[in-house]
Amino acid sequence: MDAVWITNGIIDPIMQTETISTMKTAVLLLAAGSGSRFGGDIPKQYVEVAGQAIVLHTLEHLATEARISVVQPVVGAGDVYFAELIKAQDYPFEILPAVTGGVERSISMQRGLHALPQDVELVAVHDAARPLPSKGLLADVIDVAEEFGAAVPGVAVVDTIKRVDTDGKVLETLQRHTLRAVQTPQVARREWFELAMQKEAGRLHQHTDDASLLEAAGFEVHISKGDQRNRKITTMDDLAWLISELNEPVQGESEEIQ
Repeated sequence: MDAVWITNGIIDPIMQTETISTMKTAVLLLAAGSGSRFGGDIPKQYVEVAGQAIVLHTLEHLATEARISVVQPVVGAGDVYFAELIKAQDYPFEILPAVTGGVERSISMQRGLHALPQDVELVAVHDAARPLPSKGLLADVIDVAEEFGAAVPGVAVVDTIKRVDTDGKVLETLQRHTLRAVQTPQVARREWFELAMQKEAGRLHQHTDDASLLEAAGFEVHISKGDQRNRKITTMDDLAWLISELNEPVQGESEEIQ
């Protein structure tokens, strides 16, 4: 694996763009969230839809991408569901023993990264409660990350977006054609994630997604094709949508170009 060089705190742009076409790829499957917006007696990723838990739908979809060789689950403290759910399942990738995450996404990611085998070169961070990443979406985000070093799926924003102050006063209307709503998996070289976490150690809580961590540390992130069906199940409305999707035949993939 090529090294990434940092000189006087500046990341070498030449080293950023060198890629390896056969990078060993692992997924950090984040399932440690509290699910406070969802409610219910069990975490949202374990709710059963169309005959199985949401997280099993997620794993089935991840299995369509042959380059994924390892999945590292990151679960909540005291989780009693994940190990029981997967023990009778068979996937083309290895599922490592789950590690316990933290109250913040960055802590979960940090612990998951630390648990990965040393030969993993490319890391895809994915929400366990995002059960429908298509084969095309997975292939494209890994392709783009292999080429440029880091990639996230994104879909075009269809609504007009306004920036407001704390009183609700409109400050500006943003140019919609420059905006993307990003999804997971968010994919980057392992060493980039590790270096970004070192550099942003005192500000990890400020980053709401994995790509923003990379951006703040000076790494370039590219957008790959997103998919409207790659929706995170966060509320009961999301759950109702998923039930409808999985109980009706899908007419092709609904991928959106950047």
